[in-house]
Amino acid sequence: MRVIIQENYENMCKWAANYIAAKINAHKEDRPFILGLPTGSSPIGVYRELIKKNKAGEVSFMNVVTFNMDEYVGLPHEHDQSYWYFMHDNFFDHIEIPAENINILNGMTDDPEGECARYEEKIASYGGIDLFMGGIGVDGHIAFNEPFTSLTSRTGIRDLTTDTRIVNSRFFDNDPEKVPAQALSVGTGTVMDAKEVLILCNGHSKARALAAMVEGGVSQKWTSSALQLHNGAMVACDEAACGELTVDTYKYFLDIEKKERL
Repeated sequence: MRVIIQENYENMCKWAANYIAAKINAHKEDRPFILGLPTGSSPIGVYRELIKKNKAGEVSFMNVVTFNMDEYVGLPHEHDQSYWYFMHDNFFDHIEIPAENINILNGMTDDPEGECARYEEKIASYGGIDLFMGGIGVDGHIAFNEPFTSLTSRTGIRDLTTDTRIVNSRFFDNDPEKVPAQALSVGTGTVMDAKEVLILCNGHSKARALAAMVEGGVSQKWTSSALQLHNGAMVACDEAACGELTVDTYKYFLDIEKKERL
């Protein structure tokens, strides 16, 4: 696992956007570049940087196919807290990407199990995801794979914990009861199947989760800890998120990444 420590959120987002753009530009295969994407506050800065790069002609999304991590159950596209709305408002509406290349789980489906199975099948039909960007929750969950979700889980229906609904209630008039109780989400196993995984982790509130993901044992309690077993896993974080790392771990990753740049 690589841990890329940046001074602040802005620098973290620039690093992540530069990495993603470089991977897209280096892609020479006949098939499209397959990019997994998250929602939430952490990736917004990355999306802004990628939009800038697209408008400046530094990266094109015309040959990119995207798969989003998750979507709330019961929220229509036009709801301003649906992840379909979030992605279009914060990213897709500002870049050149064919609409047919955008894949987001349908939270309004009458057949959620079938919808999730089709999502997995469509990912597989492209040969898998090249790079999956994601964030983690304060409890270390990845996508909506809450603590004690199987580390080999596939795309499916997830019950959201009270803690997650409380955290997300800031987008729902600070009322946890307004936050949907379920979501459709890729599984931890789905993310682990990607060739590369890039996790964003910023802010002191994520410090305990970062330490558990990087230094702790692999455990269903911290679903993101499964990434310790992934050969292409990376974490881009800011200084504030490093508060619970041991000094030796912190110094190790700073030293390794410095040597990588030389």
